[in-house]
Amino acid sequence: MTVVIFVFFLPSYTKMQDLKHKNAQYKQQIEDLKKEEAALLEEHKRLEHDPEYLEKVARERMGLIRKGEKVYKVVPE
Repeated sequence: MTVVIFVFFLPSYTKMQDLKHKNAQYKQQIEDLKKEEAALLEEHKRLEHDPEYLEKVARERMGLIRKGEKVYKVVPE
């Protein structure tokens, strides 16, 4: 009798454990995405309201320079 019950409930139990594991993974993914969203919103806010940060980003990421400036690129041998 016990073997019969075990055979019937084992697949359901295994599936339930798999779903719990996937649920935990999805919760972690949601938390990671919320953190990423918060960081992006903070950067957006800084880009709109902090001219020094905006200039830094423009120079570093986009390679922009001010009129009259010269850029010297040092290339290692």
